Amino acid sequence: MFNDAQAYERMTGTWSALVGEAFLDWLAPAPNLRWLDAGCGTGAFTRRIALRCAPASVHGLDPEAAQIDHARRRPGAPSAHFRVGDAMAMPYAPASFDVAVMALVLVFLPDPARGVSEMVRVLAPGGLACAYNWDLLGRGSPLAPLGLAMRQAGVPAPCAPSEHASREEVMRQLWIAAGLKDVQTRAFTVQRRFDSFEDAWEVSQLGASTAAVLRSLSRDKREEVKSRFRENLRQDTAGPVTCTARAIAVRGRVGGGQAG
Repeated sequence: MFNDAQAYERMTGTWSALVGEAFLDWLAPAPNLRWLDAGCGTGAFTRRIALRCAPASVHGLDPEAAQIDHARRRPGAPSAHFRVGDAMAMPYAPASFDVAVMALVLVFLPDPARGVSEMVRVLAPGGLACAYNWDLLGRGSPLAPLGLAMRQAGVPAPCAPSEHASREEVMRQLWIAAGLKDVQTRAFTVQRRFDSFEDAWEVSQLGASTAAVLRSLSRDKREEVKSRFRENLRQDTAGPVTCTARAIAVRGRVGGGQAG
C-alpha cells in the first residue's frame, strides 16, 4: 500500500510535518530520551524528532523496505537508525525506549490494540506511548474531499482497515486497556496551501489505493470525480487552494517511573 516512497512523501510527508509540529508542541518532551517512531514511513516525523527533541537516540521502524530506504537517504537526521519491521511485532527488547510514537499509523494496523501493547512492551517504566491519526470518521483526513467526491460520483472510496481507531474515544480506551496512566487526548487542525486546484488534485491522487481506483475509471467518470472534488474544495476561481485537516492525538505513560 505504501511502497511508492516518493508519492507517499509528496502526499503524506508535508501533512505529517504540519500536524507533527503541533503534536510535538503538545508533548513538550524532555531532552536526551530514547525515541521510537513506529510506522515511520519515509521518516518525515522521525526527522522532526531528531531536529526538535534533542533525543539520546531515535529509531524508525516500518514494514516497507522502500520507505526505509527513503528514510535513510533523508537529510537532516543522520543519527537516526532505521530498520524494516512490523509495528505489531517490534524487533526490540523490553524497556528499549523512553518514548514510542505512531504517527498516522494506528488506523492501518489490522489489530490496533496489539500495536499499542507492543509500544508498552518496548517502553521503560515511566515511558510515554503516544500517537495521532487523522479524524477519518469525522471527515478530518486530508483526503476527505476526494473521498466524498468519489462517493458522490458513485465510486467506492478506499478506507483504512481500522478506521474506528481514529475516534477519540476509541483511542483513549485503547490506551487505558493497555494499562497506560494519565491518558490524555487532543485535537489538532492544520492547513496546507497548494499553488492551484490542479496541484491539489494531483497530490490528492497519490495514495496507492485511491490512485488504483481512479485509474480504473472511464475518462468521463474520472472527470466527474474531479469536478465534484473542485466543488468540495469550493474552488471556483484560479489561484492558490488551502486545504484543512484535523487529527486526534493520544498520550499515556507506562507505570513505575518518569521518563520525561
